[in-house]
Amino acid sequence: MCGGRGTRLDRGEKPLVEVGGVPMVERVRRVLAASRVERVYAVTAPHAPRTAGLLDCPRIEAPGEGYVPDLQHALADDRVAEPVLTVAADVPLLTPGTVDRALDAAEGATTVAVPVGRKRALGVTVDTAFRAGGRLLAPSGLNVVGDGEGLAVATDRGLAVNVNRRRDLRRARWLAGAPAASD
Repeated sequence: MCGGRGTRLDRGEKPLVEVGGVPMVERVRRVLAASRVERVYAVTAPHAPRTAGLLDCPRIEAPGEGYVPDLQHALADDRVAEPVLTVAADVPLLTPGTVDRALDAAEGATTVAVPVGRKRALGVTVDTAFRAGGRLLAPSGLNVVGDGEGLAVATDRGLAVNVNRRRDLRRARWLAGAPAASD
């Protein structure tokens, strides 16, 4: 999912914002290529033409109406069959191991969430939170879409750091250079 406008970042096309000298969307693409994921499609949008031009994988052009409508558009494409792993381009610290662990934990449709306390400990913002099993959780930007409804909770910093604001970007850039001792 890489059609973000990046309005809260004020840096142009969000997927092209660099962390560690590499556009976030390219960082995610490389991680997916090194994971057990078999096929990668980039869901782009009309307001992210430079992102679409950068990508070296098949693309599905969505209307650019937001994450959920664009995801629904992508899932309606004949090339994509459920279950499907969805990953937002704004999780630049994702690792192949994190992706593989999420796939292992998935049972049908699975929302992968991170404890809000973990996000706060890493110094990143929390835009959305929900309670499940007595825990306050935040969506991670990685999900499995399919039959059923499941929840997997992870503490990997690669899932905890979504770049939505300038503060998140500064933190992601700093963390990109720091060892991942806690993962």
